[in-house]
Amino acid sequence: MRNNIFVGALLAIIASASWGAMFPVANDAFLHIDPFYFTIIRYLPVALILSVALWMVEGKEAFKTEGNGFQIWFFGTMGFTVYNLFIFWGQNMLGDSGVVLASIMESLAPIISVLIVWGLYKQRPHAFTMFTVVGAFVGVLLVVTNGDFLSLFGPGRLVPFIILLIAAGGWAFYTIGGSVFPRWTVLRYSALSVLYGTLTATVVVMISSLIGWIDVPTMAEVYTVRYHMLFMIFIPGLLALIFWNQAVVILKPINAILFINVAPVTTIIIRVLQGYTVSFYEIAGVLIVSVMIIANNLYQRSLLQHERRKRLSLKNKAKTASSLQ
Repeated sequence: MRNNIFVGALLAIIASASWGAMFPVANDAFLHIDPFYFTIIRYLPVALILSVALWMVEGKEAFKTEGNGFQIWFFGTMGFTVYNLFIFWGQNMLGDSGVVLASIMESLAPIISVLIVWGLYKQRPHAFTMFTVVGAFVGVLLVVTNGDFLSLFGPGRLVPFIILLIAAGGWAFYTIGGSVFPRWTVLRYSALSVLYGTLTATVVVMISSLIGWIDVPTMAEVYTVRYHMLFMIFIPGLLALIFWNQAVVILKPINAILFINVAPVTTIIIRVLQGYTVSFYEIAGVLIVSVMIIANNLYQRSLLQHERRKRLSLKNKAKTASSLQ
């Protein structure tokens, strides 16, 4: 049992760390290629590899949506069109300062999912959970404004911040979508969602190119970022996805989600090694968001334990009443 927990924790740490590393790597690639094309060139091979894997493991029947076509398209679009296009778009608009912010936005997804569940299912969160939501947003504001909250409304700040928030919301939707298909394997949900989402992203990018909004990269530009692409395809793309999903199976979601905090910490370490001066407010913001995620997690655990004790007590009372009859 302990070995399984150790393996699960190790897989979650590696996955989260690789996601934290992808933002500095992407920042360097954006010097040569548009973030939209960077995204689809990265994910088309991932979609192909996962589709082949699904075909080999589960057969062609696994590609049938079983009446869930719109749902799998929606969640795939949220995860691999909205999140991936917007997270790098917002990061690129902010330049160097957007690297840490993009990473922390990924970590913010569990907090945003609280608001999404509230809106969709009318499940009002507890007061403490709302406190952690507000606290996490304060942490994010510290990062994006570097401690000067009024600067959020200055030129070039508010729009990319909103874009990054939308991206985090897209990833939160995608994460929620995993529970909508309980009879599907992790491989099936991952492969079909990546396939549908990446195809949608490709259509969006093609239309954006046709209307002249973004430039089509040359082969020389694509070749320049070949090593960036190889890293993004196989490490944060395939490896992290497989490792993370397996970690969730071993540790359960409520435990695995804690390791998402490794992502922004990894980003900060890499940025320091690259010579970027990380400000006090960026570090403080990351710490606040991490503390809020952990605090909300511990609170949710206490609620689950209370609910289990309550059900056990009712069960014991029922047994006692039955034995007295």
